[in-house]
This record gives sequence, structure tokens and C-alpha cells, in this order.
Amino acid sequence: MTDKVILITGSTDGIGRQAALELASLGATVLIHGRDAARGRNVVEEIRTATGNQKVDLFIADLSSRQQVRQLAADITNHCGALHVLVNNAGVFMNERRLTVDGLETTFAVNHLAPFLLTNLLLDLLKKSAPARIITVSSVAHTRGKLDFDNLQAEKGFGGYSSYALSKLANVLFTYELGELLAGTGITSNCLHPGVIGTKLLRTGFNMPGASPADGAETLVFLAASPEVEGITGKYFQEKQEAPSSPTTHDAALRKRMWEASTQLTGL
Repeated sequence: MTDKVILITGSTDGIGRQAALELASLGATVLIHGRDAARGRNVVEEIRTATGNQKVDLFIADLSSRQQVRQLAADITNHCGALHVLVNNAGVFMNERRLTVDGLETTFAVNHLAPFLLTNLLLDLLKKSAPARIITVSSVAHTRGKLDFDNLQAEKGFGGYSSYALSKLANVLFTYELGELLAGTGITSNCLHPGVIGTKLLRTGFNMPGASPADGAETLVFLAASPEVEGITGKYFQEKQEAPSSPTTHDAALRKRMWEASTQLTGL
């Protein structure tokens, strides 16, 4: 992995931080992303010290802001001559309905619209760097997602879990549609369920213990680094294996409609 450049969103904590540590230990150039500059600098130094790999850099952006997502994409493009792996890992669980600076429901904005926008803005760099991989962290919660295009922003009533499940369903729909759109480009698009992991998100949303971040990062690192998945695209993974996703995710018309709605909501 010594010649690979990898961006992991939400990598100052939890699964993202663990994956960054492991991929840096394999020699990759790892781009850390977070919202808090001081915390981010600490994580960068910790990973450099632990791995002996100095090729760890920090990028700051609040993914609830479309403008900051666009700035992050510009910063990455200007800073990096290549990007071989994009990991859309950052996510939130909200216990009450809050709107972003752009007037969007925060769960859907951060968990789905931000990776949708960031990925599209980085496609030229990924194509230039091909073969390249796009990995999006979804969840088994996607199977409980209810798709109502008149309620993407929880306009009809908010539920923390229902909004989270919808955002994770959108992740899978996005992954599959992107896989088809990128056929023949040398870029693959896959998503995963990391397991029930004891992260800040799990504590916020479910108030329960979970497995270690090392367990949570296992499938993510596998998809980022393993030659076993070279060329495999448009799949959902669990425990380093392809796994079935909900029937909704295989509806081509719904996938296209979600893509169109996401394009409008992100101003793409």
C-alpha cells in the first residue's frame, strides 16, 4: 500500500481512526478528516508515532455544510496528485430533528448527502488515479429504512432511528448506482456493515455496548487494501464477505430517483 493515497472521512475517532491507523501501518499515505483541528492534530501525531509512517495529513471540514464539503474536495484535489481510495465513513445519529446551515435534516445531510457530494466532486481525481476504490460505511439498519421521497428531511415527523435507517439505505442505493455509472472506469464502489461497534454514534443512538473499533475496521480495511476485491463493485459487505442487502436496494428505478433527489439537494 506504500504507493496508495487514502482519504477516510470521520477518522479522528472510532472505526475511522482505527482504519486510518491500520492503513498507515501498511505504508499508505492516509488523509485524516475531522471537524476539530486540535483533536485531528493529536490523532495524526498518534498515528505517525505508532506506525512510523509520516505520510499522514489532516483535513478539516464540517460535513453538515455543503460549502465545507466543496472546500474539502478542493483542498484534497489541490493537495494530492492522486487519490486511490475514498472511504466515506463519517456519520451521525441525532436524537432530535436539527437542520444544517443549508436547511437540511442533519442525519440525512451528513450520512448521505455529504458523501454523495464529496464523492462526485472527487471523481476526476479518482479516475486519474485508477484503479481506485470508493467505500461507503452503511449499516444493517438500512434494512429498516423507509423510503418516502416526500419525507427525506423528516418533514412529516422525526424519529432518530428512522432517519438513521433512511440515511443508511441511501448509502446502499448510492453505492449500487455509482457502481453502475462507473463501470469501465477502473473505479469500484462498495459499501459495508461494520458490525455493532462501541462508538460514540452507538452510545448516542442506542445506549448500548458494542464490539471494539478494531472489529469495526476489519471489513473496511479489507475493502480498502485486499487484492481479493480488486474489480468487484456494486456490492454490500459484512464480515469481509459479500452479503445480501434489502430488496429495496435492488430497485433500479428507486436508485435513479434517489440519485436525482440527491443531486438537487446538494446543488450538484
